[in-house]
Order: sequence, then C-alpha cells, then structure tokens
Amino acid sequence: METNSRNWRWERMAQLLAASALLLLQNSVAISADTSSVHIVYMGDKIHQNPQLTKKYHNKMLSSLLGSKEAAKSSILYSYKHGFSGFAARLTKHQAEAIAKFPGVVSVIPNGIHKLHTTRSWDFIGIHHSTSKSALSNSNLGEGAIIGVIDTGIWPESASFNDEGMGQIPSRWKGVCQVGEHFNSTNCNKKIIGARWFLKGITDQTKKLLHGNNTNEYLSARDAIGHGTHTASTAAGNFVGNANYRGLASGLARGGAPLAHLAIYKACWNFPIGDCTDADILKAFDKAIYDGVDVLTVSLGFSIPLFSYVDQRDVIAIGSFHATAKGITVVCSAGNSGPLSQTITNTAPWIITVGATTIDRAFPAAITLGNNLTVWGQSIDTGKHNLESVGLTYSERIALDSSENLAKACQSGSLNATMAAGKIVLCFSVSDQQDIVSASLAVKEAGGVGLVYAQYHEDGLNQCGLFPCIKVDYETGTQILTYIRRSRFPTASLSFPTTVIGKWASPRVASFSSRGPSSMSPTVLKVLQVWTFWLHFLRKELQRTVDLHSCLELQCLVLTWQE
Repeated sequence: METNSRNWRWERMAQLLAASALLLLQNSVAISADTSSVHIVYMGDKIHQNPQLTKKYHNKMLSSLLGSKEAAKSSILYSYKHGFSGFAARLTKHQAEAIAKFPGVVSVIPNGIHKLHTTRSWDFIGIHHSTSKSALSNSNLGEGAIIGVIDTGIWPESASFNDEGMGQIPSRWKGVCQVGEHFNSTNCNKKIIGARWFLKGITDQTKKLLHGNNTNEYLSARDAIGHGTHTASTAAGNFVGNANYRGLASGLARGGAPLAHLAIYKACWNFPIGDCTDADILKAFDKAIYDGVDVLTVSLGFSIPLFSYVDQRDVIAIGSFHATAKGITVVCSAGNSGPLSQTITNTAPWIITVGATTIDRAFPAAITLGNNLTVWGQSIDTGKHNLESVGLTYSERIALDSSENLAKACQSGSLNATMAAGKIVLCFSVSDQQDIVSASLAVKEAGGVGLVYAQYHEDGLNQCGLFPCIKVDYETGTQILTYIRRSRFPTASLSFPTTVIGKWASPRVASFSSRGPSSMSPTVLKVLQVWTFWLHFLRKELQRTVDLHSCLELQCLVLTWQE
C-alpha cells in the first residue's frame, strides 16, 4: 500500500511539473538572455528514500524548465539526495524565479560565499590525560566516534593524525578516501577514515579554476591553508609528546577526543583566502549525513547582519538542521568579530554555538631600558631577542616625511633607513590597517634590528619570523616613549620570551570572540558556550613544533563529542 502511495505521489508531482513548465512557456518567460549563475533549489526533506530516485526527480524538474535533458545535465552542479532534497544549478535570474514556483520547492538561494572564522587548553579546563580523576579518564577518549570536519582539508602527514592506538573503523562507516592532487588512498588510515572535496560552487563563482591561478591550492582534500588541519587536530588529534613552538608552550598535544576517527570534507579553498560557497557547503553536509558521522564541526559563517531563518539563505542553518534531525550533533563557531556586541553568527537553535576564551598561559618578554627600568610585553618570536644595549628610537623621530602620519605605525616605506639602521624601533598602532607583522617588515626594510609595537588590548600573538618583535599595551608603550624623550642616547635590551602559566586571571572572553545578542533576534536568549582557544596543531614539516593559533575557529572543536 505504501509503495502504491509513493508511485501515485511521483506521478502526481510529474504531472504538476509538466503543467508548470507549460504554463511558464505560454507566458513567454525570457529565460535565456540573462547571464547564468549558481542557485540552490532547496526542497526540504526527501520524498524518496532511494537517492537515485531523488536525483532523477531533480533532473526531470530541471529538464522541464530548460527544455531538454542535455541542458539540465550541463546546468546542474550537485544533487542533494542523502540528508535532504535539492540541487545546485546554473540558472539565469528568470529561470530562478520560474523554478521557485514549481511544486515542492521551498526556496531558491543564490550561491553566496562564506569566510573561515592547543597544548595547555585541556589541562586548563580540567581534562588531564595523566590524572585518574578527570573527565577524560572517565570517558573512552572518543573511541568509536566519527567527527566530521567541514573546512579547508587536512595535512595528513602531521603527527596528530597517526593512527597508533586507534580502534577499527566502525562498520557503519560509508565514506571514501577521495584521491586527488598530492592525496591518495594511503593518506587515510584508522584516524583519517575518509576525505572528500567539493569545489564546483567555488570554481563557478570565480569563473576560473584554482589550480594555476597564483595559488598554492591542491585539487584534493590536502590542506593548503592550515585552517582545516588546525581544527581537525583540535577536535581529534592523537597524542603527540613534547610538542612545542620553537621551545615555547612545551607539552602533550592532543585533541578533545584523541581516539575518535576523522572524516574530512574540504569545502573551503585558498581563493583568495578561505572562501567557501553555499553549494559546496551543502554538498559537504549532504555527504557527511550519508557517510555516517556522529559529530560535525563547522568553523565558518556569514557576516552580520544575519539572515532571518525564514529567509532560507543561511545554508549552514539548513544543512545543520537536517544533520541534527538525523541525530548528528553540529557545533559551530560564534565568529571572530568581537569585541562589538551583536556580532555573533550561527545562532540557529539546533546548533551548538561556541565562543572563545583565554587561558592562564602567557609568553612574557622583558624590555630593559637604558635607565635600568624593565617593562614587559609578549612575544612568540625566538630569534635574536638577546639584543643588549642597542639604540632605541621612536618611529616618528625617524620619519621620511614628518608631515605625514605614516611613520607612527611604521607603515611600509615611512622610515628613514639611515636613522633606523641598527636600532630597536618603537611603533604605535593607529588603525586596523596596520599590525605588528607589517610593522616588523617595515622596520626590517629600513635596517632596524628589533620592534616594540604598542597597541590596544587584543588577545593572541602574531609571529614576526626570526625578527625580534614584542607586543606591549599603550600604557607600557607610553612609558617607553617617555624614556626615549627624556634620554639623550636611549638604549634597550630585549630578552627571549618564556612560557609562564598560572599568573593571569582566566578564563575571560577573548577580545576577538563575537558577542551577542543576536542581530536577528536580540530579545531571544540562547546559551553560548565559551571555551578556551589556545590549541595547537603540528606544522606541516615533521618536526616536534606546533603553530600557536589564536583564532575562534577552534572554539567549536573543544565541545566535540566524548562519551
């Protein structure tokens, strides 16, 4: 009886599609003159349990709109047929408006673009691998769980992804290890049990392929940016002893669920940097649901203001809704737009939305002035910091053009090379257009040997390579400037940074972490989980060093599943 009912529904829907197409042709809708672009035709839950029937229905719908099976085949990019129903296709504006009137279509969404939003952290929040009385010891370390990561791919050679001590791949797993550029089946193991990549949406959006267009991207699941590697290792990186960053932050690196399996879905690309399109993201959700993941982490999102849920343009909300309906926990980052209020993203009620905090670790570096006053900043650069009694100057004193304000922040080309040569230069941040890395390059180009960079409070540290640079707050910067103005021959010595734990009040919300309330519904409260963000992944080189990243993409991963 159920089969007869389904057959009747199929026949009825086919009749309605034919009638709709005929009506549109009779009304002489101009559907070929406009330029086409990718649209997502979202149709809600699947009508058919058989994915092939769902795909056939999509093709028939598109054929009835475009006039032939060949035109439909040329137009369609993806058929979403596992977790929900819909498809992505190249359509003109008139075609998109026309198909929106077809029966069963919930909405037609233009293909938008999204942006991509450590060793001590687990100890800081009380999860100690070596202690018997801990949340980690009472769990199974994520054994048997499958964590899906929708991001920029993975660097499989990282020590965090070795499969030592891993259990067998769950029999329910349906995924594959998709081969591609510098990525083959041997890159998967019992840790990385699957990898897929999706780029039809991004290549159509940019009108050119990534490969060979001044990018370092790989046409495979291999990570060219580092973001996906970072997030995957934070979620489920295996144990790596003596991990450190050039001697700093030494310890045991591990993910939240170190014995969980990883499924990688590369939907974000280095074009220009970290772009992910709706069409590719939805396909990643669709495949992850089919493959059998238990948890999905998604560290990307829209910019504000947010779309309304009834607007149907928030594809992360759509994909996560269908994943949650299938029993998959979806965890998303809140965004990197703090400290302003109403900047939070990914606020759908079925998503676990997570903010970022600091931890009680810092990397202080001493600045000893010529008058024997020692002030402190922070640095993660372990180059030639042992500069002793070196000349110290203020950037405005050595400006090429004193009538401009460029030298204050040490912008490129603003410093007098003769006056900067061999000296440590003090610079002040005056806008978001300049940062400590750019300033260090300007000082180095001018012949300077070190940088002290004063800026407003901002959590996280940037590396200047092997060039000594120390970040200080405005108060400390002003103290140093006062000394320079009062001294006839100001000098300073810079020390190496060290790792200090437990001397700072933590946790507190990180400066960059997006804040509520929601810009869409400010009067409705949602619990926002806030966790630590100082988590690290091994560098691409097979060295026992880690990159210190302080970005909000990690906060969603601290909440990954443990039984």
